[in-house]
Amino acid sequence: MQDIINIIFNPLVLNILVNMAIFLIVTLSLNLEVGFAGIPQFGRMLAVVVGAIGAGAIAGRFMAFYYGLPWGDEYVDETLNFKIVSQINDHLVNSPFQSIMMLIIALAIAAALGGIIGYLASYPAIRLREAYLGITLLAFADAAQTIGKYYDPLAGGTEGIVVPDVFRFIGTGQIRFLGSTLIIFFIGFLVYLFLQSLARSPFGRALRAMRDQELAAKVYGKDIVKLRAQALIIGGAIAAIGGALWTLYTGSFKALTYNRVTWTFWPWAFMMLGGTGNNLGIVLGTLVFSTVRSLIYAYKTELTTYIPINPNWLEYLLIGLVIILIAMFRPQGILPEKPELPIPKKKIESIKASLSKGG
Repeated sequence: MQDIINIIFNPLVLNILVNMAIFLIVTLSLNLEVGFAGIPQFGRMLAVVVGAIGAGAIAGRFMAFYYGLPWGDEYVDETLNFKIVSQINDHLVNSPFQSIMMLIIALAIAAALGGIIGYLASYPAIRLREAYLGITLLAFADAAQTIGKYYDPLAGGTEGIVVPDVFRFIGTGQIRFLGSTLIIFFIGFLVYLFLQSLARSPFGRALRAMRDQELAAKVYGKDIVKLRAQALIIGGAIAAIGGALWTLYTGSFKALTYNRVTWTFWPWAFMMLGGTGNNLGIVLGTLVFSTVRSLIYAYKTELTTYIPINPNWLEYLLIGLVIILIAMFRPQGILPEKPELPIPKKKIESIKASLSKGG
């Protein structure tokens, strides 16, 4: 029993789990847009950073206003932000109900902003295709990060801000990180179930039809513009939840840390490894990469004696190598996409059996 407790409280295990949960949410949102809808989404960072701003700056201001504290420019002021957030945390630590409600409000604000970003991104998605759309979305993401980085009244600029700890009621130290990890993991599980049900719904099949043969989908009466917009809105909202959870977990927001490598290209690598268009494959790809990345971070000092390069660059080399190898030898990923039948397989078999008897 003690061995199990030690494993659960192991910082390395917690790091793997929380990274997997956060990136699972972000990569599942990417898979909806790329794997199911066929949209070249190279601006995933856009919704993530907007969700983080929503949870850290906007929801934080709401909490300050709710508790009668300064919530204007003072909230993001370098000298006052920590004091205001400390007073908010004093209220949250003694009220699990208020903490959970603030968590829900923060995620709702983030999801709403992510959905709005997805809706705005749908306009170029209507007119542009392939690489042109991908580059445009990538530029939008960089623009959002630049605004967050240099416009101080938004979220502290280059200095960033401290974020209210909605998980403080769980406890402090390892207890806090264990509890927050389990909550985030549970949210990731709910996102997976939601997108799985969406993939098996008529909407999911319509997205696949648009991806595989847009002209045929139009002939069958599918509104391509509406489908693209809906995919981007849902994907943006989910990715924003991932960004919000990360800033709430770390307890701070700094736009500089939200870069395209971590929040766009890593999810692409996770998706390609697991299997584009397969949500279960996304779970596998995210687990594998999160484990490897965490191990590299944990044992980088030991690795220095065995490899001829700086271990800090190892994960970047690993991701680049994996993407190249997947593209060359297994472009469908570890778990390729499976066709989703409109009715259960057992029912199809029973219909076949009844037809054969009737024949």
